[in-house]
Amino acid sequence: MSYGERRPAGQGEDRKHLDEQWARVRVRLRNEVGENAFSSWLKPLILVGPRGDKIRMAVPSRFMRDWINGNYSQRLAELWAEERNAAVGIEVVVQPPARPTPRESQDTPLRSSPATARATPSNETADTTGHTNSDARTHEANGERRASLVSTGGTDMRDLEISASLDPRFTFDKFIVGKPNELAYAAARRVAEAEAVPFNPLFLYGGVGLGKTHLMHAIAWHLRDHRPEKRVIYLSAEKFMYQFIRALRTKDTVAFKEQFRSVDVLMIDDVQFIGNRDATQEEFFHTFNALVDQNRQVVISADKSPNDLEGVQERMKSRLGWGLVADIHPTTYELRLGILESKAESVGVVIPRRVLEFLAHKITSNVRELEGALNRIVAHATLVGRSVTLETTQEVLTDLLRANDRRVTIEEIQRKVAEHFNIRISDMHSARRARSVARPRQIAMYLAKQLTSRSLPEIGRKFGGRDHTTVMHAVKKVEELKGTDHRFAEDVELLRRMLEG
Repeated sequence: MSYGERRPAGQGEDRKHLDEQWARVRVRLRNEVGENAFSSWLKPLILVGPRGDKIRMAVPSRFMRDWINGNYSQRLAELWAEERNAAVGIEVVVQPPARPTPRESQDTPLRSSPATARATPSNETADTTGHTNSDARTHEANGERRASLVSTGGTDMRDLEISASLDPRFTFDKFIVGKPNELAYAAARRVAEAEAVPFNPLFLYGGVGLGKTHLMHAIAWHLRDHRPEKRVIYLSAEKFMYQFIRALRTKDTVAFKEQFRSVDVLMIDDVQFIGNRDATQEEFFHTFNALVDQNRQVVISADKSPNDLEGVQERMKSRLGWGLVADIHPTTYELRLGILESKAESVGVVIPRRVLEFLAHKITSNVRELEGALNRIVAHATLVGRSVTLETTQEVLTDLLRANDRRVTIEEIQRKVAEHFNIRISDMHSARRARSVARPRQIAMYLAKQLTSRSLPEIGRKFGGRDHTTVMHAVKKVEELKGTDHRFAEDVELLRRMLEG
């Protein structure tokens, strides 16, 4: 049963008469406060029934109860008094919506319980936005076989509208653990399983395709399956920013604050995207503090550690580093091989071990690309009807292997140049202009332009947020010095060979 529906509080004609009174009160409230305020605060009210000389009503959260008591209780009492021709007191209580029965879940997809969502027959699939049968099959055809994140206890339909989808592949039992990610895995598992909040926030960071999103989805799946009463919201930082901007435009920020600050677990992916967004950072900062103060769990992911996030306020960096910061390091050969072996077991095609070892050696960038390579091999074997061999693997993955052979990251360039000239890696990002630092930094910018596909503005951001014109100047200066200084040219060429090799 969802919010907005009536729950029995009386019998026969008495209850019917009470419902009619409540319907008239709701109509008058809607007309008086307007549609936006009514939808945000008063529409979720459900009538429980009379209790002595009071009318008892229920809402899904403490925050909403307090807001109604502070802003609408007097008017509610007045309207009820007119209906009942007697003085009436108002009592607003917190009452989570009842968990739907399996029968209700089958009959009303919009109210389906996440605890039964996976068990829904495939020919009757209904996702949490109400799309059924053909819609669900369309999502599958597009490679989007996901289930929306829903928590039974306090979740309302607004949560479903903003929560990102969960990938059913991203669970704890499908996460391959190795030395580079063992701390992040153990921390995520503790957050998902603990009765009390173990550390707040849990901050996961690492490069693209190393497993941050997998772990966040795994936390959400575990909570959904084992703690369905928890109200959980998982979304990207970009989606959070979008929701906040929309709330500003519609002048509905109070509802926005209530929605995000009354959850049990808030998970924000790719928080680096709020950098240089002052208004969004301010709102996120206050939301974060409100949840931590209430001992609610916050889980954050980013591509860098809190202190290295660009465009993020210092107080925000400090807050993000409060709890446990867990780094997911680049994969090792052993971990990549383990991931491939696990994946190969489920594809239904025989993959020789020497092929898996070859891929683990050659594709080192990230797990996503590694799995994509295996999928291409399997697809080729299935569609063409040829067995998988080392030769066919090299043939099918020619472009990918060539790209990985020459792929160099800006971070790697900075590290090699800093080692070569015996300076600190932090000097690559600093404002120091001494020649002993500035010249190696210019060489690193030059090599980043020559050896990577990054744009000039992207390269500038990797060097302490410098402008693209600074990178252009560095490239020009290095080219000039190479033509006039033989020893300088040898240094640059040596570094290039080291990086390409």
